[in-house]
Amino acid sequence: MREVKEMPVSINGSYGEGGGQILRTSLALSAAIRQPVHIFNIRAKRPKPGLRPQHLTCVKAAQAICSAEVEGAYIGSQELLFNPHETTSGNYSFDIGTAGSTMLVFQTVLLPLALCTTPSVVRLTGGTHVPWSPHFHYVQEVFLPACARAGIDVSMSIKKWGWYPKGGGRVEAHIRPWKERASFDFVQPIGKKSLNIKAVSAVSMLPRHVMRRQAEQLARRLKEAGAAIEVEKIYARADCPGSLAFCWISGHPGCYAGFTGLGARGKPAEKVADEAADAMLSFLESGASVDARLADQLVTVAALTRQSCAWVTQRLTGHLETNCWVVEQFGLGRFDFSRKGRGVGVIFEC
Repeated sequence: MREVKEMPVSINGSYGEGGGQILRTSLALSAAIRQPVHIFNIRAKRPKPGLRPQHLTCVKAAQAICSAEVEGAYIGSQELLFNPHETTSGNYSFDIGTAGSTMLVFQTVLLPLALCTTPSVVRLTGGTHVPWSPHFHYVQEVFLPACARAGIDVSMSIKKWGWYPKGGGRVEAHIRPWKERASFDFVQPIGKKSLNIKAVSAVSMLPRHVMRRQAEQLARRLKEAGAAIEVEKIYARADCPGSLAFCWISGHPGCYAGFTGLGARGKPAEKVADEAADAMLSFLESGASVDARLADQLVTVAALTRQSCAWVTQRLTGHLETNCWVVEQFGLGRFDFSRKGRGVGVIFEC
């Protein structure tokens, strides 16, 4: 590996859950604070270790926004040296070339670009609603509203949906300067008496009755919790079939959670809806304020506020512990965990 003038932070990619999140968090922090990073054992615990196309796109996206010097950026690479320069706002386009998640690429470049003094536009092509990653509607309706509490100002639109296995979806994000970094405190569970839930039932290249049945099942199940619920039905343009049932808590500052069911061949529409509804009902019983997925996504946001932050989630996941560990390796602060009723409290101290 090429030597850099400043000693890089050394990150063992096999730590904890040992997946691609270590890479993405390291790249985002490296670009945001202009700190070189050396990542080794990349995705060592995955069946196909090393960089896959989606991860390589994250590397190239991070490289593009800060003109980084990079070594080891190729498919299958398990070692990467990333030496960033100043992040520059602008108009950027990134095409994964597969159904890999556009949202994971977006989250890699979001915070560094938000710290610029002028706006940026990011256009992404690939998967928009695919397994094992946050989808467009989750990011738009859960992640970004939570980020807004920290002062981050972003708007997104979807031009075309991208399902597995073809991808081809297109998303556009407008990232405005992060003018005032604010601490956040998401520790109060939502009260059921004021519970408001929104939902989306969407299909592409499938009979419309699938969309209708998902919507009806979502409404039926969530009304059991005494929630006021609105379900939007969308027949989406895409390159291959797919279906989505997604529900989220709406209009309750301090409580952010969303839950998903994705369709698959032979999977009834009602089961797709039940997956989302079951997860929502379980969350409401947990006493948490943010869902388990959001809990680890807030880690880098908290670190870059440079202020104390706190949130309560359902459980301590490997992703959450690993992401906290990466932030601590960069010397940005320390995380502590505590039991909060049936949930887990996360406290960040700068």
